[in-house]
Amino acid sequence: MAKSPKISASHEPGGLIVHISGLLPSLSPAEQRVARLVVADPADAARRTITDLATSAETSEATVIRFCRSVGMDGYPQLRIRLAAEAARRVEPPDARVVGGDIPPGADLAQIIATIAFNDARAVEETAEQLDPAVCEQVVEAIGAAGRIDVYGAGASGFVASDFQQKLHRIGRTAFYFPDVHTALTSAALLGRGDVAVGISHTGTTSDVIEVLEQARARGATTVALTNFPRSPITEVADHVLTTAARETTYRSGATASRLAQLTVVDCLFVGVAARSRARTKKALEATAEAVRSRRVGPGRRRA
Repeated sequence: MAKSPKISASHEPGGLIVHISGLLPSLSPAEQRVARLVVADPADAARRTITDLATSAETSEATVIRFCRSVGMDGYPQLRIRLAAEAARRVEPPDARVVGGDIPPGADLAQIIATIAFNDARAVEETAEQLDPAVCEQVVEAIGAAGRIDVYGAGASGFVASDFQQKLHRIGRTAFYFPDVHTALTSAALLGRGDVAVGISHTGTTSDVIEVLEQARARGATTVALTNFPRSPITEVADHVLTTAARETTYRSGATASRLAQLTVVDCLFVGVAARSRARTKKALEATAEAVRSRRVGPGRRRA
């Protein structure tokens, strides 16, 4: 199974904090408490002794060491050095109240706007920084040569899946999106070698998307997973794994930053596929634009 390259301890594309955030669900509960302290304030964590950090996380020094190894560090000294470097390179907003994405009770709309804008922009930037060009190239090549592409997603990820399907369809690619899991499963059962199935799930734990991707893979299709967490269950049924780097605000159920991060990856794939056959793409875009031209209201038209 072709997976994305293992991230070394010396370099995580997009930075150590993005790397730790992506691994957080796969850590033990005690290690997660350490991770949250580190992610919340890298500079503060870098100044702490191992005893201080363990006490703040309500765990043991041994757990902190296990956490270090879980995220690819040799030990705590290396983690402190890396955190100090990470803190030095991070650019924070002028208003420190927007850092971290938490929207406290009583926040005015100006603070809400600043918080959302900053965290959405950071999600897009960090996603682009950690996105593996080699894996993207493999996915673009597979989609470009595919006889058929199925795209799957549920909830907010379903909107992203639908967007990707429409983009591919507009440049003449045979692509489908099925919001109903039963229809998606029956479609996946008809895929075969040379076809591509793309599953989109922020958490990587959405059973509907995992099951459909698993069905497609069993039929011989090339499978692609787009998720925020590189060790999540969906990656186990994917030939290629692409990751986002989104940290949600207080109202996680709104799926704001994660959706924009996913759209960033989808746009990169779409443009990659389109650029591989410029003449075909140009012709398809012109034809589809012409088809809907009469549906647009001209500047001289006034409503009654």
